[in-house]
Amino acid sequence: MSLVTLSEVLKPALRDGYAVAGLVTLGWEDMRAYVAAAEAEGCPVILQAGPSCREYTPLPVLGAMFRHLAEGASVPVVAHLDHGYTAEDCHIAIDSGFTSVMYDGSRKPLSQNIEETAAIVELAHGAGVSCEGEIGFVGYSGGEGSARTDPEEAAQFARGTCVDAMAISVGNVHLQGDQQGGLDEASIRAIEAATEVPLVIHGGSGVPMAQRRALARGSSICKFNIGTELRMAFGHALREAVNRDATRFDRLQILGETHGQLVAATRTVLQALKAG
Repeated sequence: MSLVTLSEVLKPALRDGYAVAGLVTLGWEDMRAYVAAAEAEGCPVILQAGPSCREYTPLPVLGAMFRHLAEGASVPVVAHLDHGYTAEDCHIAIDSGFTSVMYDGSRKPLSQNIEETAAIVELAHGAGVSCEGEIGFVGYSGGEGSARTDPEEAAQFARGTCVDAMAISVGNVHLQGDQQGGLDEASIRAIEAATEVPLVIHGGSGVPMAQRRALARGSSICKFNIGTELRMAFGHALREAVNRDATRFDRLQILGETHGQLVAATRTVLQALKAG
């Protein structure tokens, strides 16, 4: 069994200069491809259940799927709740066998975010589970704007919560489909100087691959969340499979043809972050 906590994969990453991919899952097809890619690359992987995934599939089902994949994997696999907005979300995830939860209080005042995140950290650690928090707010492409992370507030947040990983806002944006932006490295260095907690970048699909690679090896960023980039790869592969034969109706056959392309796209993501 290769099921591990977030802390178990991020501590070595911080120490040895690499990052681990937090891959946003939507269903069985992508999560099994992600594990296959991680095995091919010989690196750990974080399977993430975000809000849209949870709307479609209940957390207990997702937990069982993640654990099943981890038990048969040859590499470490983290079962992670992404953007848990309530204590109930985190409770259910922990009860469902997740090994890591993210409590997202980033829209709330600093003191409230610290208080609520600290309570989830205590709950998670009591169950042998890791906890990620967010300070600053990472916005959405075409939607809510970002609020940059203040280094002093980041230090206060880290001290007050004891989180195992800290998501920061330094120019990253959720749901960005291109890599035309980039992260503010001066802000990253200021946050690094203020705290020793492993840092997390949400909206990693919008970060140029070269910058991902450089920061994975030369900063405290130990986790890049990647969703949109791989959703696009899956969508492209699915469209090709559907259009290949208009008379086909067996969805298992059609979905099965997406696997190879999604594994290849995922391997490219992992190669930029892994050690070596």
